[in-house]
Amino acid sequence: MPVRELNRQQTWLLPPTLDELVPDDHPARFAGTIVDSLDQVMWEKLGISLDGELLGAPAYHPRALLGVWLYGFMTSTRSSRKLEAACRDQMPYLWLTGWQHPDHNTLWRFYKEHRAEMRHLFKLTVRTAVNMDLVDIAVQAVDGTKIQANAARERTYNAKGLQQLLKRTDMVIKELEKQNEAGDDPPPVHLPEKLRQAQFLRAEVKAAMVRLTEEDGLKRVNLTDGDSKLVRSRQGIVAGYNLEAVVSPLKVTDNKKTGLIMTGVEAVQEPEDHNQLIPMLEQSEETTGKLVDMTLADAGYHSGANLAVCEQRKQMIGMPESQEHRLKNPYHKDRFSYDASAESYICPKGQFLKFIETRSLTKKKVRVYGGLGTVCRQCSAFGICTKNRYRGVSYLLDLMMLTYAVIGYGWRQTKLKHSISVVRNW
Repeated sequence: MPVRELNRQQTWLLPPTLDELVPDDHPARFAGTIVDSLDQVMWEKLGISLDGELLGAPAYHPRALLGVWLYGFMTSTRSSRKLEAACRDQMPYLWLTGWQHPDHNTLWRFYKEHRAEMRHLFKLTVRTAVNMDLVDIAVQAVDGTKIQANAARERTYNAKGLQQLLKRTDMVIKELEKQNEAGDDPPPVHLPEKLRQAQFLRAEVKAAMVRLTEEDGLKRVNLTDGDSKLVRSRQGIVAGYNLEAVVSPLKVTDNKKTGLIMTGVEAVQEPEDHNQLIPMLEQSEETTGKLVDMTLADAGYHSGANLAVCEQRKQMIGMPESQEHRLKNPYHKDRFSYDASAESYICPKGQFLKFIETRSLTKKKVRVYGGLGTVCRQCSAFGICTKNRYRGVSYLLDLMMLTYAVIGYGWRQTKLKHSISVVRNW
């Protein structure tokens, strides 16, 4: 078959308009429509003025810059340098900017200045989709995942680590100052780069030490991202956040593939999910303007307090119990009954676990009960009920909890030698 001619100098006989270069159903048009539809009230919420300044060089229009960032979020392009490159050679971005080419500094300054206010756009886009009946709000799902911050784990220090780092930094500064003072050369007009960096690090460390002292419950701080915490992720322990999200399915139209729309999102410092369920449900309702019929969540959100609040909100929720697998164990803690007259617990095999002591467990007062080591080791359930020297249970004194915690005490646990000796002397 013949080969088509290749001519990179080919010109259009009838130059098309810029609008003709982007298909009508292209996602960039959604970003452009959202930005063009913003009224004066919304621009004021975003803290952006459309009038510009009377003096100085002409600035890029806020609609162009906001459109670039909005479409960048849609396509997972969040780097200002990548967005700068896209504004030079990608047609959707050229259409959004009107064939203008803002550099990465301009894009970053715009985002940095209006970053907090851009959350209003999230609510606006979701409300628009809901009002257009594109979202199936009969069901939603909530989940959390650990994300890594733009900070190294090694730059997270406790008070002792900060003291050691400050000491090493002071030594480096003194050494650099001695080097600068040696010789007959005149002192530099500006501090040398290495000395300036060392002094900047010293200021960072001192600020972190002050923060550790002033904030209650704060034991470690990251010098790069002070808000990040050490969290366990799939990549191991990293400096990061717990990202919570609520999603609902999009409705299927014309047999096309559907997807999900995010109706709530928040990055929190707390690694556990228990306390995030209700805030995420409230955020989703505030964003969509509707109470979703059914919410799905995993066992990480299960707690009596969350279920009580969901009942008050008349929020139907489906989630597994946090100990669903353990409850199948015939020697689960719930299988132990309490005998008030003897002030002891009775195991499924009919053996008594008597009171040993009151002690603290995870900042809560508990009453510890234990069985006889000789009896437990001879029991047919030994190895299933417990693999330690004997089986123990502890009752939380906090009446609001109304739960039991199971503890298996090992012979080599030095902190419990007193408890073990008490049991052996029965």
